[in-house]
Amino acid sequence: MSGEENYSVTIDPTPFYLADESDPARGVYTFAYHINIINTGEIGVQLLSRHWIITDGNGHTEEVRGEGVIGKQPKLAPEESFQYTSGTQFKTPGGTMHGSYEFVADDGTHFTVPIPRFTCSATRVLH
Repeated sequence: MSGEENYSVTIDPTPFYLADESDPARGVYTFAYHINIINTGEIGVQLLSRHWIITDGNGHTEEVRGEGVIGKQPKLAPEESFQYTSGTQFKTPGGTMHGSYEFVADDGTHFTVPIPRFTCSATRVLH
């Protein structure tokens, strides 16, 4: 087994605009994002931490770091998945998010997996 086959995790993000929780007149645009994390490797892994880079439509960037996701540090056997939903707010009708998760494999190896960049967009905003 090669190292790449041992340590392989797929991250699949899906964003949603939450119109009912947004207030465009006050510059509040609320989004949820659903994340599917799949252990596609040959060894069990545990998610340790997250690092998000959140950029609004004006180019303002915020970084968020923390342990786990939604208060959990899930363990995933090979081919097992973990899903969660969280949220963020922008002062503009949209922006982008990307980042990384840090994992530790059952053999003690630490590795980082990028979170693909995705766009949050309030497509139905009326002024």
